[in-house]
Amino acid sequence: MSAEKHIVLSNGVSMPVIGYGTWPIPDGHAERMVVAAIAAGYRLVDTAEMYRNEEGVGRGLRSSGVERGELFITTKLSQRWHGYQEAQEAFAISCRRLGLDYLDLFLIHWPNPSLGRFVDAWRGMIELLQQERVRAIGVSNFKPSHLQRLIDETGVVPHVNQIQLNPWVTREAEREYHHQHGIATESWAPIGKGGGLLGDPVIAKVADARDRTPAQVVLRWHLQLGLIPIPKTARRERLAPNLDIFDFSLSDDEMRALSTLDKGKRVAVDSDRTGL
Repeated sequence: MSAEKHIVLSNGVSMPVIGYGTWPIPDGHAERMVVAAIAAGYRLVDTAEMYRNEEGVGRGLRSSGVERGELFITTKLSQRWHGYQEAQEAFAISCRRLGLDYLDLFLIHWPNPSLGRFVDAWRGMIELLQQERVRAIGVSNFKPSHLQRLIDETGVVPHVNQIQLNPWVTREAEREYHHQHGIATESWAPIGKGGGLLGDPVIAKVADARDRTPAQVVLRWHLQLGLIPIPKTARRERLAPNLDIFDFSLSDDEMRALSTLDKGKRVAVDSDRTGL
C-alpha cells in the first residue's frame, strides 16, 4: 500500500488504514482466506486468541509469499490473561501459534471490568512494548471510562482502540475521546453483521449514485472519518472490491446522510456487560 493508505500511530508506527478481519472464520478456512486476502492487496490481518484461528492465520501468512516486514499483524488476549505476567504469556502463546517473532499490534480484547484486572494486563502489554516484542499496543471494546483508568494508573495511552463501529453504531463520543488523546480508532463489524446494514435504503441510494457496492460506500465513510475498518468476508470474490475504495470520495452531504443512520446504544455491544 502507498503512503496515503497508512495512518501513523502516536508512537510513529505506520499502520494500514484498512485490514482483513478473520472472525468467525474457522482455522482451516482462515489459512486459505488469508492467502487470498494478501494476494488481493491486504497487508493488515486481524485475529485473536478467542477466534481459534491463529494457527490457520499463521499458515496463511507463511504461504502468502509476502515478506513479514510488509505485513501488519494484530492479535488479542482474552480475559484469562488479564494480569502483568499473564499478558506476556499470552503474547508468547499467540506468537507460537502464528509462527511469528513479534506482533505489530497486540490488544486486550475486552475490558471485563467485573474482573478488575485489565490495568494489570495493560502493564504487561507496556512491558512487551518496552522490550520491543510488539510495535504497538492497544485495546478493544474499551469505553472512555476504561481508557481513562489505563491512562491515570499507568501514564501510557493506548495506540489503538478497536470498537464496534459503522453507520448504525457511530460512536461519536468514543471517537471524540480517542481524538483528544491521540488514540487511533479501529472499526470492527465496519459493514455490519449479517447484511442488514448494507440493505439500508440510504446507503443503497448513495451506492447507486456512485456506481459502487454498498460495502464500498460504507468502507469509504470509515476512511473519510479517519477510522481503520477491518471488514471480514469468507468469500474471495468480495476481497478485492472491499479494498477498492481509494479512487472516489463521498460528498459532505453523503457523509452526513450515513452518519445520521446511528441507532444508538440499543444496537451496540455493552462492554461493561459483555466480554471474552
